[in-house]
Amino acid sequence: MHYLDNAATTRVLPEAAEAAVRTMCEGFGNPSSLHRLGIEASHLLENSRRTVAASLGCLPEETYFTSCGTESTGISLHGAAHLHRHKKGRVITTAIEHAATRNTCKQLAAEGFDVVFLAPDETGHVTPEALEDALTADTILLTCQLVNSEIGTMQPVDVLGARLKAKAPGALFHIDAVQGLCRVPLEPKKWQCDLMSVSGHKIGAPKGVGALYIRKGLRLPPLLTGGGQEKGIRPGTEPLPNIAAFAKACEIRMAHFDEDNARVSALSTYLRTQVAEKLPDAVWNGRSDVPHVVNLSIPGCKSEVMLRVLEGDEVYVSSGSACSKGRQSEVLRALGLSKARTDSALRISFAPSNTKEDVDAFIAAVLKGIKMLRR
Repeated sequence: MHYLDNAATTRVLPEAAEAAVRTMCEGFGNPSSLHRLGIEASHLLENSRRTVAASLGCLPEETYFTSCGTESTGISLHGAAHLHRHKKGRVITTAIEHAATRNTCKQLAAEGFDVVFLAPDETGHVTPEALEDALTADTILLTCQLVNSEIGTMQPVDVLGARLKAKAPGALFHIDAVQGLCRVPLEPKKWQCDLMSVSGHKIGAPKGVGALYIRKGLRLPPLLTGGGQEKGIRPGTEPLPNIAAFAKACEIRMAHFDEDNARVSALSTYLRTQVAEKLPDAVWNGRSDVPHVVNLSIPGCKSEVMLRVLEGDEVYVSSGSACSKGRQSEVLRALGLSKARTDSALRISFAPSNTKEDVDAFIAAVLKGIKMLRR
């Protein structure tokens, strides 16, 4: 099998799976219980929090566990809006966000907030000038991805954060760092970021666990009320097995950060070389700033059909974000690409476990698909 869809999800690391099983079978106490098993579980929870916080570039007390990146983003956006529910000020986002952000912003617009979707340039970046033009004194929130999950562009979040705080110092800045976790250094304080979402299953942890950075001193209203876990921000008994696995995945990925990046960069370069040599009419979409996510179109070959051809040879890629479930990519449309180009797009996303053999298998399967589809 040649799995090249790691932006959708990753294989769980064996060490992370072991941490989860051990916690389920041995350290299964409720962290809120006051007996020995509960206290031991609480210690594991806080140790895990410290490990994850280190990967987020923040303090443990600024790190809250959630079920996924979508929940972290929902808490952030709804919480920020609720703080300004009487003002109903401006919310600024981009036209190339993940559905978790895009659809939440649409919901806020329906509730009366002034929501602006900034258009990217042809490379997939939102310029500081575009943000400057959209900023108003009543801006309450800016939210954007650090790394785009479909085309791999990185937004200049340091400059965007500075522009936001200079013109609307009371506004909050939320960053969706799901695709950046353990792949690029996260520096929320340097970026003047107030809120940052991440997810465990993108780095070798199980599905069902994420985290949210909330700047120290910022108090957000929760989406749910309950027993007060996670300081009331995310009430409900903590999924300790998943959290332990998440921490283990962060520990491993951060320990091999430079090695992983070098390996994935080499694979990305090899892919581009092979595409140039064997698929000369393929077109790259956007300007990927990270090596682990690239996007290209194969003229004359519909993505949905090509995916089936590749799957027949056990090569797995995608046509865009997994959450879109095959619908035309909002990201590629926002770049102004033609329908023919968006309909023939493939996203290839790497993990450190991938090899040149995976790339070779992808190229061979695409060539096979081209022969079938261009008759």
